[in-house]
Amino acid sequence: MLRNLRIILATICFSLITLLFLDFSGTLHTWFGWLAKIQFIPALLALNTGIVILLVLVTLLFGRIYCSIICPLGIFQDIISRINTQRKKKKYRFSYSPALSWLRYTLLGIFLFSLLIEIGALTALLDPYSAYGRIAQNLFSPVWIWMNNGLALLAEHLNSYAFYSVDVWIKGISTLVIALITIILLIILAWKNGRTYCNTICPVGTLLGLLSRYSLFRPTIDKEKCNNCTLCTRQCKASCINSEKHEIDYSRCVVCMDCIQACRHNAIQYKLRKRKIQNKEEKKEGNNATRKSFLSGIGILASTAALKAQEKKVDGGLAVILDKKIPNRLTPIVPPGAKGIRHLTTHCTGCQLCVTVCSNHVLRPSTELETLMQPRMSYERGYCRPECVKCSEVCPSGAIIKISPAEKSAIQIGHAVWIKENCIPLTDGVTCGNCARHCPSGAITMIPSDPNLPDSPKIPAINIERCIGCGACENLCPARPFSAIYVEGHKNHRTI
Repeated sequence: MLRNLRIILATICFSLITLLFLDFSGTLHTWFGWLAKIQFIPALLALNTGIVILLVLVTLLFGRIYCSIICPLGIFQDIISRINTQRKKKKYRFSYSPALSWLRYTLLGIFLFSLLIEIGALTALLDPYSAYGRIAQNLFSPVWIWMNNGLALLAEHLNSYAFYSVDVWIKGISTLVIALITIILLIILAWKNGRTYCNTICPVGTLLGLLSRYSLFRPTIDKEKCNNCTLCTRQCKASCINSEKHEIDYSRCVVCMDCIQACRHNAIQYKLRKRKIQNKEEKKEGNNATRKSFLSGIGILASTAALKAQEKKVDGGLAVILDKKIPNRLTPIVPPGAKGIRHLTTHCTGCQLCVTVCSNHVLRPSTELETLMQPRMSYERGYCRPECVKCSEVCPSGAIIKISPAEKSAIQIGHAVWIKENCIPLTDGVTCGNCARHCPSGAITMIPSDPNLPDSPKIPAINIERCIGCGACENLCPARPFSAIYVEGHKNHRTI
C-alpha cells in the first residue's frame, strides 16, 4: 500500500516537473510552477525558509521521501533501473555495499565551499534538480518540439490552428555537452546499481541523509521474523540493507518501500522508531557517533543559511538574409528582475527553466566558466518584450525576482550603443529608422547626420537615461552580420 502510494506520487511529480521544462508556451507554470519552487537547493537559495523547514521536518519525520517522491533526478534513476530490471526479468538484482562516506562528505564539502565562495557553475553542476532540468531542456525538449511541429504541419493541412510551429535550435553547446555527460553517467550508475548517484555524489542526498538518521518513522527489521533470505537486500536499490546484521543504513535509505513488499515473512515494517537497549560501551560509542552526525548536520545547515543571508532566413521569400552575429559586449546582459550580475550569479542554479519559457528566444545559457549554464540575454533571434515577465514567474531560486510588466518597463538592464560604421543610411544611402520606430521606451530619435544639412541621411540619437536595454533596436536593425546598434549590459540594474 505505502509503496504504491509512493509510486503514484512520484509519477505525478516527475511527469509535471518534466512538462514544466517541455512547455515552451509557459502555461503549465500557472498551475504547477510550485513544484520547481519546493526543490531543496532552489528553495534554499531563494531563502524560502518555510519550504526549507518543511522539507527538513518531513525528513526528520519520515526519512528521505524527498529523494523518492519530489526530486526528479532520483525518480529518473528509478525509471532507468526499472527498465534494466524488466529487460533482465530479474526482480532481485542488488546487493549490500558499505557507504562511501569519504566520497559523500567530500563532495558535500565541495558543494558548500562553492556556495561560500560563490562559484555558481559548481553549485549548478551538483544540484540534482538543476541537473535534471538541463537534461530535460537540452535533450528531451527538442524531441518534444519536433513532435509538436509534426502536429502543427498536420493541423495546417486540416486548416486547423490547434498547434503552431516552433524553432528548434541549440541554445548553448557547453550546456548540451554537460547534459549529455550527466545523463550518460546517470544511466550507467542507475543501470548497474540503482541509486548510486544519490548516495555517493548528490549533496542534497547526503545532507538529507544526515537528517534521516533521526527520522521518527523508518523501515525496521524484526530479527525474530527474519529468516535471512536476503530478498530485501537484493531488492534494495540504495544498497543499504545488511541482512546478515539485520541493519539498515538510514542515511542512504530513500524510503522506497521495495524491501517491505519483497519480504515474504512480514519481517520489515515501516513504523515508529524504537530505542535500542545497549550495553554501556556500545551506548557511549553510539552517543558519540550520533552527536557528531547531529552536529555535522546542524553545522551544514547553519553554514548554508549564513551564506544566503550574506528569425527568419529570408526577406519576403526573396532575398537571403545573413544570420546576425553576437556583438562583443563588455558587460553581459541579465534578465530584468535579476537585480544585477552578482545577484544572479549567487542565486542561480542553472536549471534552464527560464530559458525554456522564453518565447522570444532571448535567454540562453552562459558559456563563461564562472557563470556556466546561467542565463544570459542576446538579441539575435528576438528581443525582450516589455509585457513578458515569464522568466521572473518561473524562477525557483530567487535569482530572477518576480516582477510585473509595469515594473519591468522601468528597469534598466543596459543601454543602446550606436556603431556609425554599420548604419545603413550612411553605408548604403537608404532611409531606415527601424530602431526609433520600434523602441518601446522612446529612447531613440532620428536626427540629420549633418546638423548643417537638414536633408542629410538621418541617424539614431540615443537617450541613455530612457533606454531600458530591451534589445528591440538591436534585433530589428537590418544591418548584417553585426547590428548598427547594440545593447551594452549593466552590472547593476536600476529603475528609471
